Amino acid sequence: MTILYAILGVILAPFAGILVAGLDRILTAKFQSRTGPPLLQPLYDIAKLWGKEPMIAHRFQPLCVYIYLAAAMVSVALFFAQSDLLLIFFVQAVGAVFLVIGAFLVPSPFSQAGANRELIQILTYEPLIIIVLAGIHLATGSFKISAIYAMDKPLLMNLPLLFIVFGYALTIKLRKSPFDISASHHAHQELVRGVLTEYSGKMLALIEIAHLYETILILGLCSLFWTTSIYGMVILLAVTYLAEIVVDNISARMSFRWMLKSVWTTGIVLSAINLIWLYY
Repeated sequence: MTILYAILGVILAPFAGILVAGLDRILTAKFQSRTGPPLLQPLYDIAKLWGKEPMIAHRFQPLCVYIYLAAAMVSVALFFAQSDLLLIFFVQAVGAVFLVIGAFLVPSPFSQAGANRELIQILTYEPLIIIVLAGIHLATGSFKISAIYAMDKPLLMNLPLLFIVFGYALTIKLRKSPFDISASHHAHQELVRGVLTEYSGKMLALIEIAHLYETILILGLCSLFWTTSIYGMVILLAVTYLAEIVVDNISARMSFRWMLKSVWTTGIVLSAINLIWLYY
């Protein structure tokens, strides 16, 4: 049964990610008083990229793309199999690192700058996720997802401040303002997409698919904070993602120095308070 869940997760995750991304674009358009694209526009974009001839800037770039996609797929499979959270964390981290390596392989200044920014983002949100996982271990006594589902009350009740900290990581991972410093998807901010500049055609399509997997993974981790009720879980995810869209639309992109200072300062303070309260 566990293997079945993992296979279903890998198959269904990109389709769920397309719906989430499409709804994101529609709501963003409404906030900006635009008509907006259709719900399945992300699927159309991927199909269009898939039909284009890729321009390979470096012969090892496709390998980096395949590892990035494979890591995203494996991490989603592990999540649906209710595996160890630390294992999921390290698998997705490997994929993120290879995306950076692929950008560093090309001497383009835009790609190099994007790779540096992406690396800074990774160094910003990865420690926060580790702290959140440590808090989950304190609350449940295990890193297993199955242990979270066995709880009789929502994890959010014990880790409210760590959920806010996780929200910072969520914003960075979803490439939302004000933390979209490496590959903004907004044309009014950056026409050259930083870390993705030298990818095109099928390679860029595969990266977009991997991002769909990452979106579902990060939302799945968010859902762990309310596992006692399916209705509570849906409401939590809806409110959280709506908040991400609102923040994305009311914020301008900031510098990496501001990101490091604000995220680490706020994240460490909130994490310390929540962990001390939980421990005692």
